[in-house]
Amino acid sequence: MAEFDRRRLARSIAVPTGDAQVKEDLRQHGHPICLFGEDAGDRRNRLRYVLSKLAVEKRASEIDRSDEISSEVSEGNDEQEEFYTEASGSLLQARQTIARFSLSRAQCRIKRQRDDSKVDLARIRRLRQDLTKSLTSYTIAGSQIGDARPMSRVIFTRDSQRLLTSAWSGTIKLWDIPGCNMLRSYRGHTNRIGGLSLHPQAGERGELVADFASGAADNNIFLWSLEKETPVGSLKGHQSRVVNVDHHPSGDYLGSASFDGSWRLWDIATERELLLQEGHSRELFALRFQCDGSLVGTAGLDGIGRVWDMRSGRSVMALEGHAKEIFALDWSPNGYQIATGSADNTVRIFDLRKLTTIQQIPAHKSVVTDVRFFHARNINLGNFDDMTEAESQMRLCDGQYLASASNDGLINIWTAGDWKLQKSLAGHVGKILGLDIAGDSSYIASVGYDKTFKIWAPEEM
Repeated sequence: MAEFDRRRLARSIAVPTGDAQVKEDLRQHGHPICLFGEDAGDRRNRLRYVLSKLAVEKRASEIDRSDEISSEVSEGNDEQEEFYTEASGSLLQARQTIARFSLSRAQCRIKRQRDDSKVDLARIRRLRQDLTKSLTSYTIAGSQIGDARPMSRVIFTRDSQRLLTSAWSGTIKLWDIPGCNMLRSYRGHTNRIGGLSLHPQAGERGELVADFASGAADNNIFLWSLEKETPVGSLKGHQSRVVNVDHHPSGDYLGSASFDGSWRLWDIATERELLLQEGHSRELFALRFQCDGSLVGTAGLDGIGRVWDMRSGRSVMALEGHAKEIFALDWSPNGYQIATGSADNTVRIFDLRKLTTIQQIPAHKSVVTDVRFFHARNINLGNFDDMTEAESQMRLCDGQYLASASNDGLINIWTAGDWKLQKSLAGHVGKILGLDIAGDSSYIASVGYDKTFKIWAPEEM
């Protein structure tokens, strides 16, 4: 019980993010400022442990005064208030740009949703039945050893004909689909890669531009062109392992989450940091922008997610309910639902309109490492009567299913709305670390601890 109490206290203790201040605090408490093989993130965790142990010991020694201490702590918490730091000129300009971009995107999304609501219910039912039939027929379509170390992330290119994978070796590779032949290898990182994100217009803007980004345990974020094997840019500033990166839908900005307890917003064109945002009590692990670009979701090892308004900088919703760390997060294309995957083996669905959890899914038998909604690309926004059956199927099925990956070695596919399990995909030996769904719904890709990536597709393909 004392250990549970210590861990609970540790999650609520705020420690400095600067390495120099962390060392100074360790010295003041009589601990060595550096241990062999320890990096800045490890030192920060050790300081948190030291502070939590001291808090528990103090509480035990003053147990007779527990009521008085509780009263003092409560009064101290009441005095703590939120504070805001004045934004720089470049950040204010970025917020204005994001506001204009997100408003136009939101108008298009709402118009599409209104048009979709007018479609004949019998047609919708038939298309959803076809979708369910397709999901239940998924099977393995290809497998390839991708690296000498565990593979961490995987993303499809916009044409769904190529695949980017990253590994703990620090290498990124480009593969053709479904042949699984390596086309190019990208080298620059010196440690395990945790984040991989494709630019919204990747492959459409010419050569030697930043088509995708990666973040790694060497604290670096690199920008890459699909046509060049070395980085074309870098973003430096994080003090510890970068575990996730994601492009803003406009393509002008990049978000990153790190073990230094912060997430940051970067201007890709100037390679400058626009925003350093704290707000989590422990390391961050997941970051994802909403489809309109007005919101961003973050989550991490404190077991709590947060939704931030990109236009004002405020935290607008806390994603609470998980009993353990959150390792995955994704937005539904409808713009108001978020899925989170946790070490408590569950997936939770949150609704921004209700500001609460609407579904808790007992998804796996081990840690949920990744979650992905199906995001359809190149959707026809015209009249349904003028669409082909394939176009209408794609549009009405946008966001209608979710895939989750886990350390139990399974990928589970769930239909949205009823959140029912449609198919479990087994093939990896051990932990699955990442997955992605092709924009045309033709494939699902996964990577794992077994150093392979696998391609899954409906049997009829």
